[in-house]
Amino acid sequence: MEFENVLPYLKKGSKAARNGWNGKGMFVVLQKGYPDGIKCNKQTAEAWGINEGDLFIVNPYMQIKGADGSHSMWVPSIGDVLAGDWELLS
Repeated sequence: MEFENVLPYLKKGSKAARNGWNGKGMFVVLQKGYPDGIKCNKQTAEAWGINEGDLFIVNPYMQIKGADGSHSMWVPSIGDVLAGDWELLS
């Protein structure tokens, strides 16, 4: 499946992965963000120079689950966008 065909499913809450990825259990999701804001924690407050508990507006973003179980913000590479080996996981 092409990335442009996967994107609408990500927007509906599906998980997707590439067959070409080497790590087992890796997938991406679209996080809807917090358009109305979320109270920021201490780490975020310190990083941005704001007060803990202040509203922090977060735009939608993609997130990847790594092979080691960690989660990171993710931006697809050109190779990912042009690949035809995407599959839906849910």
